Amino acid sequence: MRHKLTPVLLLVVFSLGFVLTPVGAEADPVNLTGAWAVQYMGGQGPIKMTFVFKQTGEKLTGDYSGPFGPRKVTGAVKGNKVVFGWEMSGNMQGPGGPTFVVAFKGAIESATKMTGTVGNPFCGDVGCEWTGVKKKGNNLQPNKSVPPPPAGPTPRRP
Repeated sequence: MRHKLTPVLLLVVFSLGFVLTPVGAEADPVNLTGAWAVQYMGGQGPIKMTFVFKQTGEKLTGDYSGPFGPRKVTGAVKGNKVVFGWEMSGNMQGPGGPTFVVAFKGAIESATKMTGTVGNPFCGDVGCEWTGVKKKGNNLQPNKSVPPPPAGPTPRRP
């Protein structure tokens, strides 16, 4: 009788494990390292920008290029949540004035897509939704070097 119950108990344990696993849970966390095309809908139409991230553990660093000039970016990744941005001061034309934080807050949907919201200076206090798509072929890994030609004399042409 005991041997007949073992397969049934194993089936119940494995079934519970699958049922209790959250949808979208992955074995390894997604690494955001690489170039991302980010877009949100502004009052005049879509606003496009690029972020180039380097992720080390939960720490996110990188560069931004877009409507507010080039900026250094910092942020964090925790599970499928991400926040990144930069500190900005003055009136965006130069120094002076109050300092505020530009913050993109969002969720990582896959290794190539994330979505979220952003507020000032892009969308005011209300905020608006943004979408980021990882650019193909750019993961910031060093290029593999091409092996040198074989050593030896170069043949001469007649």
